[in-house]
Amino acid sequence: MSPRIPLILLFILVFVSCSSKYARLSKNYSFKTASGAPDYSQLDHWAAHPWKWDPSDSVPVPLRNEIRDSVIDVFFLHPTTLTKGNNTGNAKLDDALLNAKTDYSTILYQASVFNQHARVFAPRYRQAHIKNFFEKDKALAARNFDTAFQDLRQAFIYYLKYWNRGRPFIIAGHSQGALMAEKLYKEFIQGKELEKRMIAGYFVGWPLAMDEFKKEEVCQDSLDLNCLCSWRTLKRGFIPWYMKAGHENSYVTNPLSWTTTGERIPRSFNKGSLLLNFNKIYKNTTEARIYQGILAVRKPRFPGSFLYFKRNYHVADINLYYMNLRENVEQRIRKYFSTHKTE
Repeated sequence: MSPRIPLILLFILVFVSCSSKYARLSKNYSFKTASGAPDYSQLDHWAAHPWKWDPSDSVPVPLRNEIRDSVIDVFFLHPTTLTKGNNTGNAKLDDALLNAKTDYSTILYQASVFNQHARVFAPRYRQAHIKNFFEKDKALAARNFDTAFQDLRQAFIYYLKYWNRGRPFIIAGHSQGALMAEKLYKEFIQGKELEKRMIAGYFVGWPLAMDEFKKEEVCQDSLDLNCLCSWRTLKRGFIPWYMKAGHENSYVTNPLSWTTTGERIPRSFNKGSLLLNFNKIYKNTTEARIYQGILAVRKPRFPGSFLYFKRNYHVADINLYYMNLRENVEQRIRKYFSTHKTE
């Protein structure tokens, strides 16, 4: 029997299991919207919010003895979860199955990385279908991405008006969420008074173009404040077709050292990855090296990784470095408050 056949069966089992899980959980997402647009005064229109329990509040078992507080806020923009079907439009906010998928994938496995010291705000939005990234009709794709952005713009305005109340914050996102976080940063934060309260921005899975940002806007070490971090994770030597042009002209942060230089940081610096088992932390899974505008790594090591053949680790941009990111959030928060003692 081919060794790939059991792997295919494994993927089928995982897919069926996840699909049935989301279908089961979707019973909890039955709200309706009158206009199709979000109303951010309604907690149902937030995937994560401190006034309700949601998967971003979850803590892996090995971390449950941590000291926790909520001295800052995190405004987290989730990545694309609208991936099925041929419609290249936008998500519906009252799509119960999609909301369950979002909450028990990215909100659980990504947004939770911030919950030790932060209140997590993650708005639902009419995200653009994943096919918009490859849509030949650029005007159509631009309209769909603008619909998504206008929702998140309103969410950020609402958050600032009613809930922030002068608190320091982090803005973070992954993939489409990072693209939208960049747009919010440029409109509301970059060079403005609000920038002083932004501890850092983690714009992961989306490039920080060198011709759009100054070097001093990019974090250069683990304690820099009011700056941005970004990385895209790929196996060494692999560049997907959609990144062939211009990928070298991006700022990249190494999440194992929090520097932007090109030295290889070994696996021993990886303090823990959070993979499919939310309650298991795997240490020393992968190295990291910045090379030509990407984060280039050797194949990750974890139980069963001999069955893992992918070369694009985009979906795990955050999860491969979960503990390093969790620690870095705490480091920057401590640095922020140590420099704002009199305020």
